[in-house]
Amino acid sequence: MSTDNLLPLKDDMVAFIEGHGLHRLPGYVTDDIPSIVWEGQDNPESWKDFVEMAKHVGAPFVTFSEMTLEREELDALIEDAGEMNFPDEEANELVEAKWLRKYAGMLGYIQLGFVYQGLVFLHETTTEWYERFQTLLEDIEAFQDIVIDDAHSHDDEDE
Repeated sequence: MSTDNLLPLKDDMVAFIEGHGLHRLPGYVTDDIPSIVWEGQDNPESWKDFVEMAKHVGAPFVTFSEMTLEREELDALIEDAGEMNFPDEEANELVEAKWLRKYAGMLGYIQLGFVYQGLVFLHETTTEWYERFQTLLEDIEAFQDIVIDDAHSHDDEDE
């Protein structure tokens, strides 16, 4: 996907889904649910094939979830990146988090899904910046987990 904001695509998806007589169920399918991800990265229109497949198999609805980069979430990420790298103002994580500011308020991820014979089928559309945001978020969370685990191991030694 070459665009930085998926909002126009979202509008197209909503119209296409409803045009096929399917309902949209607002819901996100989490990673802990066994699922099959549609492979259509080479085709920016593959989401249409996905919706048509849902209709073909008789799915009564398509799950629909979207993620917008909220300014508050980004501010918290910048703060965490700063704390993680204090006093280095040029640390990669902090620079990357600040770079993401220009995407605040933009739609960066859309997940479509349907259930068929007990399996969840998913189609995900994302922007490059949203993937970078997710990677940065995971890196900072992993670092915080290490710091917390390290603090707990020192507490255990003091006893």
